[in-house]
Amino acid sequence: MTGERRETTLFDIAIPTRGTVSGPFGSSISKQFFVSNGVPVIRGNNLSLGTNGPRFRDDDFVYLTSDKADELSSAECLPGDLIFTARGTIGQVGLIPLDARFPRYILSANQLRLRSDAKIADALYLYYWFSSPKMVAVMQGRNAGSALPNMNLGALRGLPVVLPPLPEQHAIGRILGAFDDKIELNRRMNETLEAMARTLFKSWFINFDPVRAKAAGRDPVLPTDIAALFPDSFQDSDLGEIPKAWKVGRVADIGAVVCGKTPPTQIPEFYGDDVPFITIPDMHGRVFATHTQKRLSRAGAAWQQKKTIPDHVFCVSCIATPGLVVITSEAAQTNQQINTVVPSRSNEAYYWFWSLRDLGEEIRSGASGGSVVSNLSTGRFSDLRVLTPAAQLRSCYHSLVTPVFSRILANAKESDTLAILRDTLLPKLLSGELHVQTDQQLWRGRDYL
Repeated sequence: MTGERRETTLFDIAIPTRGTVSGPFGSSISKQFFVSNGVPVIRGNNLSLGTNGPRFRDDDFVYLTSDKADELSSAECLPGDLIFTARGTIGQVGLIPLDARFPRYILSANQLRLRSDAKIADALYLYYWFSSPKMVAVMQGRNAGSALPNMNLGALRGLPVVLPPLPEQHAIGRILGAFDDKIELNRRMNETLEAMARTLFKSWFINFDPVRAKAAGRDPVLPTDIAALFPDSFQDSDLGEIPKAWKVGRVADIGAVVCGKTPPTQIPEFYGDDVPFITIPDMHGRVFATHTQKRLSRAGAAWQQKKTIPDHVFCVSCIATPGLVVITSEAAQTNQQINTVVPSRSNEAYYWFWSLRDLGEEIRSGASGGSVVSNLSTGRFSDLRVLTPAAQLRSCYHSLVTPVFSRILANAKESDTLAILRDTLLPKLLSGELHVQTDQQLWRGRDYL
């Protein structure tokens, strides 16, 4: 049996002295106080909207000198503090972990901080309370009315909070946190796996290490059958010096190039839950597009059947945010901002994945369309040059890294499932619809065993 829940406000759960503060400075701070390594400044990129990301992104900072941070100590943030976006993407929340990389942080001008009274409220419970869809909507509704969405300190302090007894808060936080901890572990594991596959690709096809070793008369330190696939000299090409007998091809030589299309949005029957519809937001920070914000109905997909692409092909963004690349995990369609490359030979696909990733810079520099959006046409994209080693070597690389990519895909799918379970449980736990046993109740129950 759970205890009584009470309604309060964020102001009432903050520690009595400076429990809620706003960031102290804006763009006027002198550049001399920014350093390459110092006290990190928390910005919006360190927070997430809802539960669509980690509880806190503990990287990608700008840094202040220690002396300047001391001057701004009133806006100091410590492990266990909650951070809210004040201007820009209202509804973003972050929780600095207890095992944070840094002992202290400083708020930017666009953030607000809550340091809650641990005797009243559990910080992890509060993170999930404010990350819930209901509270994100409440925060977005507190816009102070300027052209740039913003929420001032007064609006933050007045945010409503429903608190069950503290032991129950701890239990709810632990349950939801366990899902996110596993999702974060999978993300880190995938980063490591991705780096392993990338390191081998870079050694073989960018630095040409085996070719350089053989050209210098050194052992390439590879199995004999693999070493034999590499030449022992170089030649000039349109891409600069490349290994002997390797060629310079075009993206169109990899396979078919399919430009996506959006079914008419005024026909709601074209949208549903049947076929993934990949857009640029689905491509950030991913190797496989295992989750999409939008899906089509079977009727919507059939309306443009020629735009359906199979699994394990490469979606490349060419408009707005050009140069992103993801691999499909099932049959899907994309919008018109994405060109998809369907390789002619599936047994060398992972070689082409990295080749297309490396085209990102060229796509960005070759894009056209003015200052508002970048636009690389399907024709120009198809003509971009790619390095083409011997087919047997491309296939060899693909075979070696296939188990790595298979593990990346499995981890991504598991994380998607865990996120669905977490988001299903979250409103039920926060509302009290689903009761949890606290540690005290578990120990009490053992007395009767």
